[in-house]
Amino acid sequence: MKQHTLRLAALASSLLLTTACEKDFLNQINPNQPTTESFWKTEADAVKGVNAAYSGLQQLGTYRRWLNFAFDLRSDEGFSQSPWGELADFTRFTQANYDFEVSQNLWRDHYRAISRTNQVLANVPGMQMSEPLKKRIVAEARFLRALYYYNLVTLYGNVPLALSPADPTNLPPQGTEAQVYEQIIADLQAAKPDLDVAYTGGNDTGRATRGAATTLLGKVYMQNRQWAQASSQFQEVIASNRYQLTANYTDNFRHTTENNSESIFEVQFSDAKLGGNDGDDATSSEGGQRSQFWGVPGAGFVDGEIRPWVVNEFLKEGTTSGARDPRLAATAFYNRRQFTTTLPVDADTLVYGTGFLQRFKGNARDLSRVYWRKYQTDYYRTFENFDSPINHRVMRYADVLLLQAEALNEQNQTSNAIPLINQVRTRAGLAPLTAGAFTQATLRTQIMHERVTELAGEGQRWFDLKRWGLLENQAGLDQLKARDADFNSFRLDRSRLLPIPQSEVDLARYQQNTNW
Repeated sequence: MKQHTLRLAALASSLLLTTACEKDFLNQINPNQPTTESFWKTEADAVKGVNAAYSGLQQLGTYRRWLNFAFDLRSDEGFSQSPWGELADFTRFTQANYDFEVSQNLWRDHYRAISRTNQVLANVPGMQMSEPLKKRIVAEARFLRALYYYNLVTLYGNVPLALSPADPTNLPPQGTEAQVYEQIIADLQAAKPDLDVAYTGGNDTGRATRGAATTLLGKVYMQNRQWAQASSQFQEVIASNRYQLTANYTDNFRHTTENNSESIFEVQFSDAKLGGNDGDDATSSEGGQRSQFWGVPGAGFVDGEIRPWVVNEFLKEGTTSGARDPRLAATAFYNRRQFTTTLPVDADTLVYGTGFLQRFKGNARDLSRVYWRKYQTDYYRTFENFDSPINHRVMRYADVLLLQAEALNEQNQTSNAIPLINQVRTRAGLAPLTAGAFTQATLRTQIMHERVTELAGEGQRWFDLKRWGLLENQAGLDQLKARDADFNSFRLDRSRLLPIPQSEVDLARYQQNTNW
């Protein structure tokens, strides 16, 4: 059974941390309400404080809802035909209102979480408590701050670097992208030695481990194209022998098989508080909402869909037994009849228990669409709601293997990269790549293919597009336009980043991103 203590403590303590300095209109202090001065006293307080920082992962502007849109649907893998026009435009690189709800939530919830990590880092080091626990809690806060800034710098670029508790009289300075990355690296390097290697479950399920910090550090180096540094981090993860691919690919996207051997870090979701509000307090829901927003017609809102080229990527080769790549059925609901392939025709795709063709019979529009299946709850129910219990896998071992292969290939170690790719292919039942059959350039193209078929819809594609330089020049943009018509609205001089919310620019006089 999934453990909920960590999440409940986080939500219960969130009001304490966000209202500690607020006073009512009579300037009277409620003697029964904890304050910042009275709170940071015991080990239990320190644990509650860092748990509140973890609760930031579950918010609308983080992994619960909007990051899925920002990273997956703005990439060439997905798109939106939402009737909420402003939401669909957000995924098409068009945003007239810089204070649009999605942008505001992304910004607000990341910085709220960062504020909580800063409170931990400011208060816990001076507390009288177990020294090993103190070091671990500080390390967890550093990891979380690094993760939140990793998302922010990718989405917004030159973001404010808040490194101490919030002070409305002294707003944090705006950092350059390079400065933000430097801080992320510093936090992760400091966190690594003091994070536990593993947890045995119970109340600590879901906490950051040394492997999570090492993996994230490797990913940060990858985004800066520092291949050797990235490779060194990934090699640590691989050599630790703490992670291995699950036998079944789908185990990575179901609530019955989460926190498994392949998982490096995941956001802990639960539907135990079904129907709770969307806030950040003890009565709030703790479920994920991606499955509701991306559910098929009749089961969800259909606000997110898959570009058909992604299906064709899976159909480029079959398994060694002549079947289709099994990851396709795990990733998408699709009409097999609309895709031309030389592979054997498999069974009709079941959509929440009903065949695709039968479910959408007579509806030409819905029959031609491709829907996300990854992270949907169709394996155990016939509908969606706002509280999916499926944990979001932020980092998993298959990604590490493919990133290490990429890092090695970029260092002209092509032959050493192929066995890593083959581990991922073997799990899917595909034939191994042949050593010596690839140049650096051709393996680079192959890795791009492998990352689509293994990781589509997992929030990795936008990072890939940026790292590969496809968002930097006309040649790259032309490739994206050929796969995704939304990129016709992409402007090389501005669309790589979102606009900073206008309210933040007006309040703090931050510099708006170029050409927004």
